[in-house]
Amino acid sequence: MRLRKNAKLELLASIPLFSGCSRRELEQIGAIADETNVPAGRTLIDQNQPANEFFALIEGTADVRRNGRKAKEMSGGDFFGEIALIAKTPRTATVTTTSPARLLVIRGRDFDRVLSDAPSIAVKILRQLGGRLAPESL
Repeated sequence: MRLRKNAKLELLASIPLFSGCSRRELEQIGAIADETNVPAGRTLIDQNQPANEFFALIEGTADVRRNGRKAKEMSGGDFFGEIALIAKTPRTATVTTTSPARLLVIRGRDFDRVLSDAPSIAVKILRQLGGRLAPESL
């Protein structure tokens, strides 16, 4: 079952990276977000590899591993891949599905196009990303 447009926009709005975006901006992001289904055991991101996409889990679970050690388990509503995609750096972890999963996928070139066409989105995303990367206390 595919997400209805409003459900897709609600999911995008729930992602902290996009939480500052207006409905119109979310529609622009939603237009480039593809929905896909993957089986359990699918590696979505490989540590130290180039970043080509950003993911949001709609349903299912996935493990995050850094240097072969489990760092975190993700489930519906979690997102990953944004930092390496935006910073143009290698992936910092490997992410593998642990159950069948439904995902939203945003490809890097489409994301770059939206950011260059809509500077207001770029500014909001950079603010959210900066807050996520900033140390909690100095």
